[in-house]
Amino acid sequence: MIRKARPEDAVVVAGIIFLAMEDILYQFIGKRDREIALSFLTDLLKQQGNQYSYENCWVAEQDGRVAGAVLVYDGAQLAALRMPVARMVRERFDRDFNPEDETGEGEWYIDSLGVIPEMQGRGIGSSLLAFLMDEYTLKQQITLGLLVDRKNSAAKKLYLKLGFKTAGEKILVGKQLEHLQYQPA
Repeated sequence: MIRKARPEDAVVVAGIIFLAMEDILYQFIGKRDREIALSFLTDLLKQQGNQYSYENCWVAEQDGRVAGAVLVYDGAQLAALRMPVARMVRERFDRDFNPEDETGEGEWYIDSLGVIPEMQGRGIGSSLLAFLMDEYTLKQQITLGLLVDRKNSAAKKLYLKLGFKTAGEKILVGKQLEHLQYQPA
């Protein structure tokens, strides 16, 4: 079952999303501390109006528990959704927060996708992607975009197999990433 996330899912979802963006989170907060990074992400997930909010999250349930999660939002809203994140980074970590834009107008951006380790390999991630492709691209005629690490050939292979096409390259917190899109027919 796939459903919209709720604030009470924040702790579990933070752990799942952390798997997909661990290094990026450490860059954001300026330290390599798992507990602090998870707390930061959990707090953002509980709040409204930011790119990591539960409002922008879908979860997959299996056996009565959250097994996977995906964050997706309108790329045209990135600047507004990023402002609360930047504010929290400044307040908690006394750091400037101004990463490169990973998305923009013209696509809904799949920010992060993850599945809890013990449930990986069961098609949950693929089911979440298929759901997004149906919900946004087929029903609403919206282009979906995502970034994939060039070193992660398994993920790229999956995205290409599902019909995503290479749309270029982007840099995010110093990492060179491939930009892929899934467009309406």
